[in-house]
Amino acid sequence: MRGAKSAKWVAGAAIIALAATACGGNDKDSDSGMNSGKADPNGILTAQLGEPQNPLQPANAKESQGSRVLRTIFSGLVDYEPGTGKLVYVNAESVTPNADSSVWTVKLKPGWKFHDGTTVTSKSFVDSWNWSANVKNNQTNSSWFQDIKGYADVHPEKGAPKSDKMSGLKIVDDNTFTISLTGPVSYFAYKLGYDVWAPLPESFFKDPAAAGQKPIGNGPYKFVSWDHKKLIKVRKFDGYQGPNKAKNGGIDFKNYTTADAAYSDLRSNNLDWIEQIPTTSLTSYKQDLGDRAIDAEYSAVQSIVPAFYTKQFKDINPKVIQGLSMAIDRDTITKTVLHGTRTPADSYVARGVLGYKPGALGDIVKYNPDEAKKLIKDGGGVPGNKISIQFNADQSHKPWVDAVCNSIRKATGVECVGDSKPDFQADLNARDNKQVKSMYRGGWVLDYPVNSNFMRDLYGTTAAGNTSGYSNKEFDALAAKADKAKTLDETVKMYQDAEQLLKNDMPAIPLWFYKNNSGQSTNVFGKIVYGQDGDPIFTDVQVKAKK
Repeated sequence: MRGAKSAKWVAGAAIIALAATACGGNDKDSDSGMNSGKADPNGILTAQLGEPQNPLQPANAKESQGSRVLRTIFSGLVDYEPGTGKLVYVNAESVTPNADSSVWTVKLKPGWKFHDGTTVTSKSFVDSWNWSANVKNNQTNSSWFQDIKGYADVHPEKGAPKSDKMSGLKIVDDNTFTISLTGPVSYFAYKLGYDVWAPLPESFFKDPAAAGQKPIGNGPYKFVSWDHKKLIKVRKFDGYQGPNKAKNGGIDFKNYTTADAAYSDLRSNNLDWIEQIPTTSLTSYKQDLGDRAIDAEYSAVQSIVPAFYTKQFKDINPKVIQGLSMAIDRDTITKTVLHGTRTPADSYVARGVLGYKPGALGDIVKYNPDEAKKLIKDGGGVPGNKISIQFNADQSHKPWVDAVCNSIRKATGVECVGDSKPDFQADLNARDNKQVKSMYRGGWVLDYPVNSNFMRDLYGTTAAGNTSGYSNKEFDALAAKADKAKTLDETVKMYQDAEQLLKNDMPAIPLWFYKNNSGQSTNVFGKIVYGQDGDPIFTDVQVKAKK
């Protein structure tokens, strides 16, 4: 969500292949010699990272920073092919449903090892999921297991769990287990590509807190060290048996407090990959970096989200939020402040995701000051006639937050200010602890390539991604019905219908679709390939051999 951020894609004609493309300048850096020299299979890549919000446990990251590291250390059952979204088996040999997709059988590739040398078995997955779902273990993504029978026994709404095992998980043998769901979920196999479904070794359960600081996974890289708010090191795992073996020797994830500092290090080749070019350099980075610059859309949506638990928004009339949405001049802000690096959003669902429907939100996301004022007035007005937008200052959000506030103020007379938090971790903690004063910046990157991920997993009453306090029983019922549809196509269509309910209820104000405006250093051999989540395919990145 990406706020939170995760995975990659699904096959089918409705999926838009989002290949990363380079945009070059004409200066002396254009011929950067990316393909000159040769690659060092043991070379170390340096990449930007913010401090993960939580310990490095697979079910404890619904944000991009922790997820970025977890995906290097752990491998799940499936993944998605970059560009096409085709389901790819990783630790699984097969994942097959019964006739109505209510029971799934998983067969593992035998002989996989954790980084401590122990074997990955069916029990490694089942024990991991049972522990992660248990309410006592306080995992931020525990709700991802709620489709499985017996989830309510390990994660009751109130009180202590009745069991430490979900009845829907059954081990058949060391390499086979079954997953019985509370009802059919046609797209369940796609969900299994998210971090939360990773296996855990037996050593984890002896001391989960310690394991969160020094994780032992089954992925292409093994954990080395974590110097908090400074550096996380992972190194290539020579015993890895997956299809995505590392083509480099490891990664140093370096923490930066500002985007400008990271970009400065990138330009001086002290950093090999930057997450996002700072707003201050969007007009010049293509000239600065030449063919090492990246400008490509990926599947993510930026929004601003009311904190519905606050006195200000608790009983708000949706017309007020609709009015605030129509007071934002997305076209002008994306063209000027963001220099064409974003595209105005017309849906709650990101482009490139199965079920994205162009123009789904209609006029609600179009700038219309007169209608904005009328809707706000008809809805009873903004309590206090002032809003604030919370954001993290370690990325370059302030310029667009100021622009959004100026647009709202000019169009409606409602006062609007930014509410800065020092970093993403502090921003997320304020959301999770229900300390947001008014509204917050929401940025959601796909976890799996189906439109349900941008609706149920964000706006469902019990969803892990729902940190706003939004709840609508009618939407919950529609989502549950859509999940039980017989085919994926039916599920997608029903979620498109559910989006119209969200349009009327306004749980958030979509602003624009993201682009990956990034770059790489001259230390990287060849062009970095990106996934649909906007992150590099780190295992494919090659580092130049030193002369």
